[in-house]
Amino acid sequence: MLDIESQIPSQLSFEPSSSELSVPRDVVNKYTVTSVKKTVEELITNRINEPEVEEAFYFVDLGCVVKKLKQWKELLPRVKPFYAMKCNPNPAIVNTLAGLDVNFDCASKNEIQQILNIGVDPSRIIYANPTKMKNHIAYAKEVNVDLMTFDNADELKKVAEIYPNAKLVLRIITDDSQSVCRFSSKFGTPLPQCKELLALAKSLQLNVVGVSFHVGSGCKSALSFAAAVQSAYKIFQEAERIGFRMTLLDLGGGWPGTDEEGVTFSEIANCIRPLLDELFPEHVQLIAEPGRFFVAQSHTLAVNVFAKRTIQQTGTNEKSFLYYINDGVYQSFNCIFFDHAAPKPEVFTTTGRDMTTHKSTIFGPTCDSMDCIARDIMLPELEVGEWIYFKNMGAYTVAAASPFNGFKSFPNTFYIQSDV
Repeated sequence: MLDIESQIPSQLSFEPSSSELSVPRDVVNKYTVTSVKKTVEELITNRINEPEVEEAFYFVDLGCVVKKLKQWKELLPRVKPFYAMKCNPNPAIVNTLAGLDVNFDCASKNEIQQILNIGVDPSRIIYANPTKMKNHIAYAKEVNVDLMTFDNADELKKVAEIYPNAKLVLRIITDDSQSVCRFSSKFGTPLPQCKELLALAKSLQLNVVGVSFHVGSGCKSALSFAAAVQSAYKIFQEAERIGFRMTLLDLGGGWPGTDEEGVTFSEIANCIRPLLDELFPEHVQLIAEPGRFFVAQSHTLAVNVFAKRTIQQTGTNEKSFLYYINDGVYQSFNCIFFDHAAPKPEVFTTTGRDMTTHKSTIFGPTCDSMDCIARDIMLPELEVGEWIYFKNMGAYTVAAASPFNGFKSFPNTFYIQSDV
């Protein structure tokens, strides 16, 4: 058993990836990754039947991460994935991806340090934060991370002062109206202003090598990606007229983690793949910054119902229930606030269970009334000590967990490898 709180990675030796992708052997050994044939539900059942098990726990399927990489390579073979560290910096996942030749999107000095500390070459990192602290730019220069984004004149002036040899990528604003989490209010240059900004970069003798965009997290439309690609092409042409040699297109994030998010990854890939080949010749490197795509489905969280209240409806036989579980919005379920997620509880079907459903509300363990995971949903009656579980809990969950109210930030974590 490993606790995800052990976030300090140790250097691993990465073997070249074979045509048959699998979890790297070093990762299997270091993180005690167990190969399994059973379903996660069966594994949870085995675990909760052990004596004195009450704490919440994760099963993290690294085999699922490998399968997602296979899908990416099949559908977008020209596009090199740079895993978005902010989504989930779990070291077992990071080391797995690093060992399979996936690169990394980092947004801070600490994220860059985590990647470099496991032996990844700095050329495999994009510093994809359009607004950076001066000392973080200086650190990137010190460690030779030279690929970085920008979207405004003041950022260009900082880079010219601190790291004039950096390879710069202009982030443009795109239509993110079809996305759950919209970023254009914070980042990106409006298209009409790109020419002026590129001219400034030229006057400062900076090296702009590409264009990036982000359609927003939880994008619901493949056409949003297609429109952004076309906009990026126009800026490519503008930059080349100014005198830059453009060699990189960054498709950003927003890639769905499951096929239940309004649009599937295959739909997006099939929509943009011919467009990319039409607009961008082979000398242009295509990259993207998938996060949830790789990890959303890899995590299943099991939680214990440690307390319960029954609410009798006045004058009727109807009753509703309040349940209290040992993980909440200050821990794994921060995704409800930060990622607009709606985690769905799964109930084990046991022999003799009355499956009549009742209005139910699920709270986390803290003393904060905002610590609510699901309100007024229909569930069969649960008992104190019973377990429920949540699938697809790998994206924007443990990354922002806190020890608020003295509760443990991260549940215990077990690593498995399903068939790949």
